[in-house]
Amino acid sequence: MTKILVIAEHLDGKLNGATHRAVSAAAAVNPEAIDILVLSDAPDAIAADAAKIDGVSKVLTVARPENTHALAAVFAPQIAKVAAGYSHVFAPSTTFGKDLAPRVAALLGVSQVSDVMTVEGPHSFKRPIYAGNAIVTVEVDTASIVVATIRTASWPAAAANGSATIEPVVVDAALPTHTRFVGLQQGKSDRPDLQGAPKVVSGGRGVGSKENFEVIYKFADKIGAAVGASRAAVDAGYVPNELQVGQTGKIIAPELYVAVGISGAIQHLTGIKDAGTIVAINKDGEAPIFEIADIGLVGNLFKILPELEAAIG
Repeated sequence: MTKILVIAEHLDGKLNGATHRAVSAAAAVNPEAIDILVLSDAPDAIAADAAKIDGVSKVLTVARPENTHALAAVFAPQIAKVAAGYSHVFAPSTTFGKDLAPRVAALLGVSQVSDVMTVEGPHSFKRPIYAGNAIVTVEVDTASIVVATIRTASWPAAAANGSATIEPVVVDAALPTHTRFVGLQQGKSDRPDLQGAPKVVSGGRGVGSKENFEVIYKFADKIGAAVGASRAAVDAGYVPNELQVGQTGKIIAPELYVAVGISGAIQHLTGIKDAGTIVAINKDGEAPIFEIADIGLVGNLFKILPELEAAIG
C-alpha cells in the first residue's frame, strides 16, 4: 500500500507554502493516502491550514513542549515513530527539510533521495546533479521506505480547497538532550517572500556597492517583487545572505525573474532554471546570463532601470 507522510514546515504558527508543493509531489505518486504531520507545541492553527490542502486525507498533530522550535534532532525521532505504516516520508527541500530528512532516513535505516524534481513511479524519481547540468533517475528498493526531499521550485503549490480530518497523536519517542534552541536570527522585510514570490528582481556584482543596491530595491518595489542577489553580491557585502539565489542559496521558480548586473555563473543559474520568464540586464553582451534569458537588455543598469520604471508609470 502506497501511503505518504508529508512533514509540515511552519514558523510562528503559520504553515510554509513549501508544504503545499510537497503535497503536489506526493500526489504525483498516486498514493492511496496523503497525510500531513504537524509537530509543534500548539499545532491547532497550523493543522487547520494543512487540512485545507487538496488531496490530503488526514492531518496528524503531535503537541509537545519540546516541539516549540523546529529542531531536527528533536523532530526526527518522533517522525521515525509516526512513519511506521507509511511507504514514503516527504519533506520540502528547504533549509528545514534538508536538515531534517537525513536524520529521519538514518533512524529508519534507509538512504535519502534529495531534490525530487519529477516522479517516474512510486520508487523512481528524477533529481538534478552537477549543479543542475544533468538529471539523474534514482531507483529506490521497493522493499524500502522512501525518505525524500522535494525540490519546491519544480512543483506547483497544491490548492487549498480541502477539508481533511485532524487527528492528535501521542508519540512515545526518546528525545535527545544534547541539542537546545538558543535563538533565531532572520531578516525582517515588508517585501514578498523570496521563495514564494511570483516576481523577483536580483542584483549582482555589477550593481557595484551596497549603496547602489537601492536601485534594485526601488525597482522591485515598483513592480511588487521580492529582492534577491547573486552569491558575488552577497560575498561583497551588498546584501545579507538570506537574499542569495543559487545552488548554495535559495532555489526559486517565480513567474518573472529580473537579473540585474548578474553575469550568470552556473551556480546562480541552478537556482532560477525553473523560472517562467527571465529578463537579463547587463552591460556585457557576452555574459552567460543572456544564453538562458528570454529577454536581454544590454547597457548601463543605472540608465535602464529608471527608463523601465518610467515606462511602467
